[in-house]
Amino acid sequence: MTAILLFVLLVAEGVGYVSWARHAVSQGDPAWWFVVGAPFVYFAPVVVLVALWFALSWIWRTPRPCEARLGFVSSVRLFANEVLAVAASWPLIAFHRLLIRDPVARPVARPVILVHGVLVNDGVWFMMRRRLARQGVRGIYTHNYGPPHEGIERFARQLAERIEQLRRVTGAERVTLVCHSMGGLVARAYVRDFGAAHVERIVTIGTPHHGSILAWMYFGRCLAQMRPGNAWLDELNRDERSTQPVPIVSIWSRHDSMVVPQASSELAGAENVAVVGVGHNALLNDRAVTERTARSLVESSSGR
Repeated sequence: MTAILLFVLLVAEGVGYVSWARHAVSQGDPAWWFVVGAPFVYFAPVVVLVALWFALSWIWRTPRPCEARLGFVSSVRLFANEVLAVAASWPLIAFHRLLIRDPVARPVARPVILVHGVLVNDGVWFMMRRRLARQGVRGIYTHNYGPPHEGIERFARQLAERIEQLRRVTGAERVTLVCHSMGGLVARAYVRDFGAAHVERIVTIGTPHHGSILAWMYFGRCLAQMRPGNAWLDELNRDERSTQPVPIVSIWSRHDSMVVPQASSELAGAENVAVVGVGHNALLNDRAVTERTARSLVESSSGR
């Protein structure tokens, strides 16, 4: 559904812009204005959205230690990288079925399943998937769930079906889950509801383990479940300080633009890894995050 909606919006924007440009050029306006202006038209809504997210994330931010505070240049880089990440994700989400395919079926000791976040699909993994493969990670699969506004319990059931499917395909006893944003909650809900027997490790990236204030900006059951203080989220975290049923690595950013407050991503009983100067969507394009994720996958495959 998300892919279809984005495809329609991108096509409508493109057709509308070309029609307007043709009419204006026929009236004597220079054609180069519209060639130069095309990127501005595409990026304008992205800049507005990202600016709004960062403004709200700054208001309700988690206090940062002195060494994590950014100067002007670093702040500009933070904003620009998030804008680029969001702008690049839209066509990847729209055309994900052409870009993301399962690897050739073969035995894999510890397959990896990439679980996306809310209101998107597996297109967001395009860059990280390629980088993980270059670092020697094998058997990388993705998972799509939906409809996008359903509850997280339903998404967990869909993940259970995907895990069983890939266990049959690869012959593996357990899988490793790498999750972005709400995907980490889906993975934890799966472990709670179906047990940990078939999961070796969970790596969450920018997951709002304790909710995000920005979830109030959107509608849908899963968004309501991610609002701080929600009963569903409280129940999921009820035994948080006990030993987690599977090892969890939570990679989070002190400058996350959508997990607000940012320390919501810290999970008791998990290995919490904080990064600096990276926005929520840009986490999936960040080389340091990819390298830390790859290291966790190597540890998982070696049984450490």
